[in-house]
Amino acid sequence: MAEQLLGLPVANALSERVAARAAELTKGGVTPTLAIIRVGERDDDLSYERGALKRCEKVGVAVKRFVLAADCTQEELMAAIAEVNADSSIHGCLMFRPLPKTLDEQAACAALDPAKDVDCITEGSLFGVFANRKVGFAPCTAEACIEILDHYGYELSGANVTVVGRSLVIGKPVSMMLQARNATVTMCHTRTRDLAAECRKAEILVVAAGHIGTVGASAVAPGQVVIDVGINWDESAGKLCGDVSYDEVEPIVAAITPVPRGVGSVTTAVLAKHVVEAAERQQG
Repeated sequence: MAEQLLGLPVANALSERVAARAAELTKGGVTPTLAIIRVGERDDDLSYERGALKRCEKVGVAVKRFVLAADCTQEELMAAIAEVNADSSIHGCLMFRPLPKTLDEQAACAALDPAKDVDCITEGSLFGVFANRKVGFAPCTAEACIEILDHYGYELSGANVTVVGRSLVIGKPVSMMLQARNATVTMCHTRTRDLAAECRKAEILVVAAGHIGTVGASAVAPGQVVIDVGINWDESAGKLCGDVSYDEVEPIVAAITPVPRGVGSVTTAVLAKHVVEAAERQQG
């Protein structure tokens, strides 16, 4: 039976460290503050917002919300972003996406100050991830994968890691972050020729393809560590599931993150960490 790499212990340990850093800032008269820009009332946005508010309160990060109607204009959205950029008391900004199709999402992302971009929606933050420089911040979910591996004591330097997925949200950034930690990374995707064979070669397998059942029993090997980043709704089973067929894979591998209660549990703690780090950077 594989070890379950639960996210809650990781999130709690990270939150404890972040709270100590936030307290130091507060002693110096600086309250780390997150701005949340939300357009409309999407259920998934509201769910994540509730989690973020709870986590921020726990670690001492203040939150200012900018809530716009689903039918808001581009001008109203850009004005909210400009207000966030201009407010020196706001250190980080989370803007929920996707935006309604009536809005220019690319322009909105480009308008945000990369120094306040705590979830990697700007080109400046992406540059920081790819160049391994402190410009902006990595995507919270991608960094959550690294936090889990670190927490459970898996050595990344020299490890053979296969990443399934090539999005700018998870696949590409997490590959760069792993390489920055001296892992040897193979990037795959759903059109990789003989994907299962490539996956079996890995010591650590990170799956972020966005499709149910991308990785099954034929794609894993004994001793592997599997990080399942996917979150999908399985209509037939009536429940959330990952990109990995958990029931097939769990008896074979050494360790695996469940879905839910895995990677997703760590993302709000990483978000709070980024806000605190942004505040620290601002202080020099």
